[in-house]
Amino acid sequence: MSLGTIFLSEVVGTAMLLLLGGGVVANNILPKSKGAGTGALHINFGWGLAVFAGVLVAYKSGGHLNPAVTLGVVASGAKEFVPGIAVNAASIFTYIGGQLLGAFIGAVLCWLAYKNQFDQEADPALKLAVFSTGPEVRNYVWNVVTEVLGTFVLVFVVLAAGHWGDSATKTPGGLGWLGALGVALLVVGIGASLGGPTGYAINPARDLGPRIAHAILPIPGKGGSDWSYSWVPVVGPIIGGVLAGLLSGVLLPK
Repeated sequence: MSLGTIFLSEVVGTAMLLLLGGGVVANNILPKSKGAGTGALHINFGWGLAVFAGVLVAYKSGGHLNPAVTLGVVASGAKEFVPGIAVNAASIFTYIGGQLLGAFIGAVLCWLAYKNQFDQEADPALKLAVFSTGPEVRNYVWNVVTEVLGTFVLVFVVLAAGHWGDSATKTPGGLGWLGALGVALLVVGIGASLGGPTGYAINPARDLGPRIAHAILPIPGKGGSDWSYSWVPVVGPIIGGVLAGLLSGVLLPK
């Protein structure tokens, strides 16, 4: 397998993630949308199913779709991302580059799907919320803490799930696509439990790529892209993912 295949896989998977994930937010909060006002749990389940679809179509790369997952795998001491793709600087940048590009593309596709709704008059903050996260109470230190914790849970549980089918733990394998469903339910759970303070980015690419799209796209009355907050959903998830990778070697039985 080549790095080009890995790159394309992550682009396609992350684009699917943001098309469907951004779409459920747009459906919920934009005016003249049939799903308007259906609530936070609707958004949580929508994001979970977006992750499910994204992971399935990114089967070649292992469906990371998230720099925090990629860096968590690195921090765990893994030698390969997938068979034939060693963990090194080139492969790390390939994964993260594909994720960022895919997130940007997915956000643009979401905008195309909801073009008429974006053209309606609405609070600029609602239009931005389709693309990127923002805190309910702006306190950068505690916002980072929330993102660290949410991403730690995501990456730590994903790494634990990787031991299913591992001969060292004598656990059954052959989960196939059910592994992707497990990640989807995990994302729903994180959103329901820890999503309140910041909107649970738990993924630097998921927030940064669409925020760039928001800044570039010709959206009427969109307002600013809140760049003063943009570092939080990048730094917090990276810290959480790396901590999960480091602690997986201590807290997860081999």
